[in-house]
Amino acid sequence: MSESRTMPASAVVEDRRAKTPQGRLAAASQAPAWWIWLAAWPVTAVFILSNAATPLYVLWQRDIGFSKGTLTVIFAFYIVGLLGSLLVSGVVSDRLGRKPVLLPALALSLAACAIFATASSVVALVVARLFTGIAVGAVVSAGMAAVTDVAGQERKHRAALLASCAMVFGAGLGPLLAGILSETLPAPTVTVFVVEAALLITALATVVRMPVRRPEVSSKGGWVRIPGVPQGAGIQLALGIAVFAPGITATSFVLSLGPSLLSGLLGTTSRVVAGAMAFAMFLTATGVQFAVQKLSRRTILAAGAASTTLSMVTLVVAVHTSSVPVLIASALLAGAGQGMGQLGGLSLLNSTVPSQRLAEANAALNVGGYVFAGVLPVSAGYLSDAVGLTRGATLFAAVLMALAVAGGLVVAANRSRVRESA
Repeated sequence: MSESRTMPASAVVEDRRAKTPQGRLAAASQAPAWWIWLAAWPVTAVFILSNAATPLYVLWQRDIGFSKGTLTVIFAFYIVGLLGSLLVSGVVSDRLGRKPVLLPALALSLAACAIFATASSVVALVVARLFTGIAVGAVVSAGMAAVTDVAGQERKHRAALLASCAMVFGAGLGPLLAGILSETLPAPTVTVFVVEAALLITALATVVRMPVRRPEVSSKGGWVRIPGVPQGAGIQLALGIAVFAPGITATSFVLSLGPSLLSGLLGTTSRVVAGAMAFAMFLTATGVQFAVQKLSRRTILAAGAASTTLSMVTLVVAVHTSSVPVLIASALLAGAGQGMGQLGGLSLLNSTVPSQRLAEANAALNVGGYVFAGVLPVSAGYLSDAVGLTRGATLFAAVLMALAVAGGLVVAANRSRVRESA
């Protein structure tokens, strides 16, 4: 397509041109730098909700009554909603635009807040988690792609960093906010969701004004399908999943069973302590991405795999020695592993996948990660009910350690492929 120039009927021509992928990128690249940061806010706001319930489960367990196995099932329905959303949201976003996916996702997040705030049964918690998972699936595909669209071609590296950090920072801020508010204000299972609803409303306003355009219909195939990447980008996707999947599975374990481990090791059900550990884990995931952003993608991925491996080693030590400091170290290493795996995977996709397929590619990366993050912690929860928390956590750590080591070996074996996409 030729460069824009003055023509008769220019308004019609420019409108058509703006709707093409090239036109969208040109428009996005003109957005001021602060809009890149603001475009990441909806991702953060929804991810605050994603883990806000974590410190509150001890209260619901006391009031409603359910086992650790049931707790991990409630957590897993979030994964079910997320994976189901990823089968649709990436394709829809690439075809219809970012806003038609993000606006309903934010509305569903508000509905989840209302259900959480009034929950009095396991079914209500399951529905709220399901809605949350659907919303999260939309923002990890459409929302993170929107940050890249707003940034434009010249700022893709910054976009990948900000989108990834927005996700993990929000995931950590949610449980910290919930822990503090539930310990210091009345109605502990209500207040945090009122505050979160207010944050989501500001994210809704941000999406309405976000400078992204509707794309042309460029991809073919069904609207509901397992997300994938264009031909030639499959190895980059596989490398990202190889490290991201063990990392996010480790943090999912901490989120679902971390409070139970703290209760067993410390004899406390303090929601502030549980929330602070989750926040520290995801703050580490955020900070490490800024720290390693100038390293090669191969180095970032290899370091992510090593960090997840060390996290599982320290988890075994923590549960066998009843050491809270070692458990916290395990959580921090898990956060670092997820952060580096996520950044490496997103950077590989941003460097190889065109904008009109980027949301679907992001969805594919997260499907690969969250399948493991859903199955393994649930298995660990029921195993812990059967054989005890110490044995259950040890077996989980052994399996995940093997996956993390395998991921590191895959990266090492494909070093040239990682270098080519740099």
